[in-house]
Amino acid sequence: MRIGMLSPIAWRTPPRHYGPWENVVSLLTEGLVSRGHDVTLFATADSRTRARLHAVCAHGYEEDPAIVPKVWEGLHISEIFEHAEAFDIIHNNFDFLPLTYTGLVSTPIITTIHGFSSPGILPIYRKYNRKVFYVSISDADRSQDLDYIKTIHHGIDINQFAFRPEPDDYLLFFGRLHHDKGAKEAIEIASACNKKLIMAGIIQDEHYFKQHVEPFIDNDRVVYVGSADPVKRNSLMGKACVLLHPINFNEPFGLSVIESMACGTPVIAINRGSMPEIIRDGENGFLVAGFDEAINAVSRIQEIDRACCRKTVEDKFSVDRMVEKYLAVYEQILETTKVAGHRP
Repeated sequence: MRIGMLSPIAWRTPPRHYGPWENVVSLLTEGLVSRGHDVTLFATADSRTRARLHAVCAHGYEEDPAIVPKVWEGLHISEIFEHAEAFDIIHNNFDFLPLTYTGLVSTPIITTIHGFSSPGILPIYRKYNRKVFYVSISDADRSQDLDYIKTIHHGIDINQFAFRPEPDDYLLFFGRLHHDKGAKEAIEIASACNKKLIMAGIIQDEHYFKQHVEPFIDNDRVVYVGSADPVKRNSLMGKACVLLHPINFNEPFGLSVIESMACGTPVIAINRGSMPEIIRDGENGFLVAGFDEAINAVSRIQEIDRACCRKTVEDKFSVDRMVEKYLAVYEQILETTKVAGHRP
């Protein structure tokens, strides 16, 4: 199968540190290549892949301030559609902008919707509904206005995460420093539990960080280590006794949740969005309603079998499982469009 894979260009594919969409695209691309498929990855020129790399943008615009995002996004997206006839299928992982090109080509298009940044982007998705094929990354992250061919949960390479049966005695916050992810709440929970908190992630909201996070960083009880690369991530997650995920929004998926569990580290998460699809309350973590329940869950974290956390990922969130599900969807799309003349 000839697959055109469109990755975002905010970061390199795979990312050096942060870049969840690019990370998923990389895992899927390499998995498809390992199964013998002819994949062309449209990503930044410094990306690393065993697929054929097609690039017009040198670096991720989040890593190079000289790159004007909208200019290079336009150049990047147009490139794959100008080569559309070279592929049996195009897989869009670049959000809503590529949809505006889809009526100009006959190649079937699958779009993985990696979450909705706001309700304001829905008009584009609605316009192209049933003209392209949508995949959701969780059942919770579906819009009632759209039709979906499948929900496919993200998968990770379990080999990148070392299982640690005996953790250290600290709590971990791993994610964007932003209100949505609950960095402030993580600090409050750790303080109430009299536990050390290590925080890792990019500062996405500078004002929020200055007001709600930075004043509490003392490099003793609250330690901020910046953005963590894969090696540092593996160490931080594996040694933590628990990952705090006190989100203030409906999480579309939550890669850090399954990455933590792959190391054996259970997760305490606010019961919103996709969390019930990943966490089985009392088995591989705790689903809580708020502050008081989170504090109680920290005191009970030793009840969770860390081996059960690891097995959850092996059984349900492996990269192999993700790749096989996408391949099944590709085949379904090709069979459908063969009959319908390349249209859903």
